[in-house]
Amino acid sequence: MASADPDHPPALTHIGAEGEARMVDVSEKSATSRVAVAEGRVRMARATLETILAGDAKKGDVIGAARIAGIMGAKRTSDLIPLCHPIALAKVVVDVAPDAALPGLVVRAEARAVGPTGVEMEALTAVAVACLTIYDMAKAIDRGMSVEGVRLLEKRGGKSGEWRADASSGAAPPLRTRDGEP
Repeated sequence: MASADPDHPPALTHIGAEGEARMVDVSEKSATSRVAVAEGRVRMARATLETILAGDAKKGDVIGAARIAGIMGAKRTSDLIPLCHPIALAKVVVDVAPDAALPGLVVRAEARAVGPTGVEMEALTAVAVACLTIYDMAKAIDRGMSVEGVRLLEKRGGKSGEWRADASSGAAPPLRTRDGEP
């Protein structure tokens, strides 16, 4: 959240008065519907992408494993990020799509929950873990792959309301579920 006064930026919520790390108290916050969408990319050699899409990677179904890993990562976010609250996730969707122009795979994740704190970190963790799983499963054929552009695309809910990445930054439209629901 940007401060209206550039001379007085907002205080960091995870830092106490003496500079110590602390978990934010959300016990007084209202439970609201929370949604976050994140994305990332794994850039690779064209031949690597073709191998993955053909299902010929020696470790198996790269895209399927990345989806499952991303969902598992979202569920374990509070175990991985020290000051994150454990959240009862209602839904996590991870989509992995080829992008011939990269060449590589684009990973998008959506996390949903009803609670007193947001799910941005869960969506970002889902993307990061899915991207790392793609790297792990294909590194035997392409160690030069790179994980790039892991970022938040949008968040909804809570006191701060809606936020979307600037369209000029190349943000894709929101992830849609199979039933067409955002």
